[in-house]
Amino acid sequence: MGSPCEIQLYATDQQQAQNIADHVIGDVIRLENRYSRYKTDSVLSEINRHAANGKSIEVDPETASLLNYAVTCYEQSDGLFDITSGVLRKAWKFNLDIPTLANPKYIEKALKNIGWDKVKWANSKLSFPRAGMELDFGGIVKEYATDRAAVIAKQLGVDHGLINLGGDIKVIGSHPDGNAWQVGIQHPNKEDDIISAIGLIGGGMATSGDYQRYITIDGKRYGHILNPKTGWPVQYFSSVTVVSEFCVLAGSASTIAMLKEAEGANWLNSLNLAHQWIDQEGNVGGTIAPLK
Repeated sequence: MGSPCEIQLYATDQQQAQNIADHVIGDVIRLENRYSRYKTDSVLSEINRHAANGKSIEVDPETASLLNYAVTCYEQSDGLFDITSGVLRKAWKFNLDIPTLANPKYIEKALKNIGWDKVKWANSKLSFPRAGMELDFGGIVKEYATDRAAVIAKQLGVDHGLINLGGDIKVIGSHPDGNAWQVGIQHPNKEDDIISAIGLIGGGMATSGDYQRYITIDGKRYGHILNPKTGWPVQYFSSVTVVSEFCVLAGSASTIAMLKEAEGANWLNSLNLAHQWIDQEGNVGGTIAPLK
């Protein structure tokens, strides 16, 4: 998943714990192999080969369910959460030795190939009438994998555990003594500081922010969350954390709030989910109180 991952669980013995961990890790690897844009033999890469050539492709039920969820996110975000924005990753490089802004001409060209409304999707068939498009399941698959990992662990007998896939969290029950799992929220501008902590006895939690993958130019931070309508990084929030029953919902909600920028706080309030936001001025808001 391109990030540190951990499984914490209570089991009757080491053998049971290892068996459960093997099953969980195996499914995470399966999803990585299916939906990584870096693997040429992945399902996503196959879809994108058809997209690049303006063709159609039939997809399997699991992929169809992810696409249906992506459509829901697109609609709920007024088109801001758009999995066709994958072409923009070629414009923005966040790992260069010398940070560089994207070329405006490339962005202008890329925007012509962005827009879920340009895709035809029905009855498990994806069609790309316009050649040159590309899908990216970032913001969905890792969170989906987190939820699935918890389901698998629970099916194998785990009543108390925590799954953490690169900061996407899913909790299975409390600790055996009834105490909640204490999960910290990292300060976006202070790597070793926790700005808040929340006790969870179930459900999922996810954070979106501009502080993990970014470039800084003339003192201004440009994060990896890109507005598909402008092609430029969002600028209002430094991080948004959401707690929900499902990690995939928490993850998409936090990303949509980032994309909505100044409108994100009111949108989060409308969801009635526990959340916290930190803007680029350092102001903190939401229903999760910061540590004193």
